Amino acid sequence: MSRTKQTVTDPPLEVGRETVERMSRYRSVLLKLQGMGFSKVFSGNLGDALGLSGSQVRKDFAAFGMRGVKRGGYDITGLLARMAALLGTSAQCRAVVIGCGKIGQALLRSFGGRRGGVSIVAGFDSDPQVVSPVPDVPVLDIGELPAYIRKHGIEVAILCTPEQSVPHLLEQLRGTGVIRGVLNFTPTPLRSDEQFCVQNIDIRMELEKLFCLVHFDKHRRGEGKGL
Repeated sequence: MSRTKQTVTDPPLEVGRETVERMSRYRSVLLKLQGMGFSKVFSGNLGDALGLSGSQVRKDFAAFGMRGVKRGGYDITGLLARMAALLGTSAQCRAVVIGCGKIGQALLRSFGGRRGGVSIVAGFDSDPQVVSPVPDVPVLDIGELPAYIRKHGIEVAILCTPEQSVPHLLEQLRGTGVIRGVLNFTPTPLRSDEQFCVQNIDIRMELEKLFCLVHFDKHRRGEGKGL
């Protein structure tokens, strides 16, 4: 009886943002399964864990050249290795935080100085009282930003600054010729273009969406007062 081997081919040149988000969610579940001692997983089981269909899981995996063994599922270690390469976590992915207020400081505490995977290697701020050039994860003066990015080849910047600072900072980031991705926590929505891939994070909007979903769910269950 012939078996279909798990194979890997080159990924597509273009892939949708939603597919990338699902791949990150798959990876999170697979890491948990691996930690529990599992070595194989079926698309249906993975889909159930994330509220997706098995066919959607298989379609996403096939788009990146990941195919399982017929009636044998997918090898978790192999999937994780492939996803690490695709998501950029197989090597150290370095980013800088611009604006070290409450959100910036929280990011520095969570991701600062990590080895392997995603790590924040420095923060930048215009407030002299915040600047602290300690060896592990320095917070440097904002004037040092362009030179630091060029010197260390930083490709991702995280914006946590006041809204009025965004245009000037974007001009600086473009001028480095190195930055390729921007994670934007500012109130100003930004668009991806030929130079930057942008991910906007609007916490207020996400909370509004969540409360809206809760409201509709309560209404569906007959617990609400109507729309």
